[in-house]
Amino acid sequence: MSRARQALPAQVLDVPVRVDGIMTSSFVVRRDEEWGWHRHDRHELLWGSRGSLVVETPSGVHAVPWTVGLWIPAGLPHRVTAGSGTEFACSYLPTSLPAPRSDAGAVAVPVVVRALFEELETKPLDPETRALGEQLLVRLLERADLTRLDLPMPDDDRTRRVADAVLADPADARTLDEWGAFVGASERNLSRLFRQETGFTFADWRTKARMRVAVELLAADQPVGIVGRRVGYRTASAFVQAFRREFGTTPGAFAGASGQAVAFAAPDGGRATSA
Repeated sequence: MSRARQALPAQVLDVPVRVDGIMTSSFVVRRDEEWGWHRHDRHELLWGSRGSLVVETPSGVHAVPWTVGLWIPAGLPHRVTAGSGTEFACSYLPTSLPAPRSDAGAVAVPVVVRALFEELETKPLDPETRALGEQLLVRLLERADLTRLDLPMPDDDRTRRVADAVLADPADARTLDEWGAFVGASERNLSRLFRQETGFTFADWRTKARMRVAVELLAADQPVGIVGRRVGYRTASAFVQAFRREFGTTPGAFAGASGQAVAFAAPDGGRATSA
């Protein structure tokens, strides 16, 4: 796990740039929804007021709670899923703004910025007032921390079947010997392949896989106790300890208003294509 400052670059915040025509569309998700692979001609800022989004890009998966936004550069392929009850908005900004980086980045969206977005979306402002509001909005966007948890996926077919099954059901407590019987490989061979292809032992890799699922569930406002059981921990204390070891904070703090976004490295080194 590593922490990095990966949001808006200094030139976006500190150098005057003409901003014309910010557009925002708002969504209330009544049931789980998915927007398949697509891209936009303009920069996109995804931000919300409730729930969370999961955004996949060619380099990985971002679990984004409502406390932060995700800046997606123009032309970047991405896929978005949202859980029932999520309320969020897509704001499109002109490409005259320098792209923060080649991939999506976390952005803190202060209350005043949220209010400005809503004013620009709903009020028939005169051109001069709108232009001033757009300039101010961009300058008030704040950089945010991005916590990264890499989860490399194995290439060997047997090992990959185990990895996919663990991600599908992180509470599955089968031993590596039992998994070997399931996929037709010896425990020793699977152990060697996991270390060789992911850089982790099977036990360490499974812990990271559980954490990947856990943060997505926490970001979707699932109770900590339920999340712990769903990812394979019999007691809340065991889950809290494992989570703290990976992230340096408790799942309760993350699920509160921590303002953190979590990004996961792409399982296959980036195989995304645009729709």
